Amino acid sequence: MARRTIERARVIVTGASSGIGRELALQFARRHCKVVINARRAEKLGAVAGEMSRLGGQPEMVIGDITSEQVRASLVSTCVERFGAIDILVNNAGIGAIGEFSLAGPERLQRILDVNFVAPAELTRIAIPHLLEGTRPIIVNISSVLAHRATPMKSEYCASKFALHGWSDALRAELSGQGIDVLLVSPSTTASEFFNNVIENSTGKYWKMSNARSPAYVARRALQAIQRGNHEIILSWSGWSLVWFDRLFPRLANQLVAKYGK
Repeated sequence: MARRTIERARVIVTGASSGIGRELALQFARRHCKVVINARRAEKLGAVAGEMSRLGGQPEMVIGDITSEQVRASLVSTCVERFGAIDILVNNAGIGAIGEFSLAGPERLQRILDVNFVAPAELTRIAIPHLLEGTRPIIVNISSVLAHRATPMKSEYCASKFALHGWSDALRAELSGQGIDVLLVSPSTTASEFFNNVIENSTGKYWKMSNARSPAYVARRALQAIQRGNHEIILSWSGWSLVWFDRLFPRLANQLVAKYGK
């Protein structure tokens, strides 16, 4: 039996203009949720809000970069002022880059850490008092299977997702006595605009898209996990295989990733 109902929940979703964030926003709308959506691209976010309204949702938009303290504050204040509290916080916004770490500048590392880890952590910090006022509240962090096993040419992205993973585990333990759940969602490759919008690619190569899951699939599985009160989900057999192979045979995993992971 589900631990919580999603119907009419009060929700914040970051990175909602495309990909997994967009699909999450639409699936919340189908359940008549009150959702504050965020992204930098106003036109695309407006189109998502229009779809949500047609599906029965109640969207509110906060346009801007999630690394901005003002944007984060606006997300929380908009949800609280319009809907009373926060039931579900989805930290979805993320970016990546491809290329050797030693050939990149420090700005690449800083930008990826800021978007993928620092911004979600700081948004969560100011949202927690209002999650405590919510109904069966939960924090949902959209991570990656690369939060479990890093691969070359994506070092900054992997580092940011490892940080998100560790922080999620610590936060879950800290909040366990306060009634706030923490869910870590770890997809494998997802077919979205993410790979077309990496902030830097010095290799001329892209993430392999074979067997990529759709954003809609990831969103459906995430909502099921929210309802069930799961702590973490890994969304593919290949992802599970990679995680367990690395845990059981770390030396061999290192050799194979170094040889074939570039």
